[in-house]
Amino acid sequence: MTRVKRTPTHRLEIHLLREGLTESVHHVEATISDDRGRILSTAGSAETTAFIRSALKPFQAIAVTSTGTLERYDLTDKDLAIICSSHRGTVEHARQVFNILWRADIDPGALQCPLPEDKGSRLQYNCSGKHAGMLAVCQQRGWPLNTYLRRSSPIQQLILSQISELLGLPGDELISAHDDCGAPTYSMELGQMARLYARLASGNSLDLERIVRAMTYHPRMVAGEGEFDTELMQVSEGEIVSKGGAEGIQCIGRVGQGLGLAIKALDGSKRAKHAAALQILKQLGWISPSVAESLSDKFLKLGSYSRLEVVGEMALL
Repeated sequence: MTRVKRTPTHRLEIHLLREGLTESVHHVEATISDDRGRILSTAGSAETTAFIRSALKPFQAIAVTSTGTLERYDLTDKDLAIICSSHRGTVEHARQVFNILWRADIDPGALQCPLPEDKGSRLQYNCSGKHAGMLAVCQQRGWPLNTYLRRSSPIQQLILSQISELLGLPGDELISAHDDCGAPTYSMELGQMARLYARLASGNSLDLERIVRAMTYHPRMVAGEGEFDTELMQVSEGEIVSKGGAEGIQCIGRVGQGLGLAIKALDGSKRAKHAAALQILKQLGWISPSVAESLSDKFLKLGSYSRLEVVGEMALL
């Protein structure tokens, strides 16, 4: 298939205003795709590449839903939600991760994610749920536990094959690098990230549908109280699935409609990606004006004297 080279549209600008005067400016690019990979709208270029980081977690979780691991160890949707999470390391989160390992008869010492600063256990690391899910699949399949983070390990090869199938391209075309937690992540175009989330939200796959249900039914497990993904999924009442990643990555799917949104703040700013997401969701009508106002109060008002303002809109293609 011949690829169409698209002309980039204007990026979004996120202005930090201090008493109405611009103090800082962030630049953000975003893309909307359907589940067939058709680019519907952009701000910037759909071909901008970035590491998808933790926004990959719902797709790494397919290894859990597609192998019988959930059924083998009697894992719940709450367990699946923590597998997809970037959690805050609370007691509730750590206990949920421990539950996965306990049910799969895996010692917590098998976790190879980092030990977070000022914490006593790797269970409290924000990616521990993902690691527990990978270990559970290895246990269920009889694969080695001590090498589960290597790119050559069976679990990582399974995850890569499932992601490449969703994108409709050979796995060797995806460039990988280690995320901060030690697991592989992948460099993708924004259009590819958006397509993944369109596939996630389409309802056309039982494995993906269960992941969406787990995340939207248990949003506190996915991040935590006061965190963007949790707050957005709570107020959207199952209509939106959302997962952010480090360095300014935010991905969102419109549940049941097969539409995905991928956002990259070019300077890696967390506040900028959240501001852009709310502006785009409001523009698209994916959230109501009242929900947009409520979330804006939490994520755009930074203090008594400063707030964020979004300049620009997505351009329809």
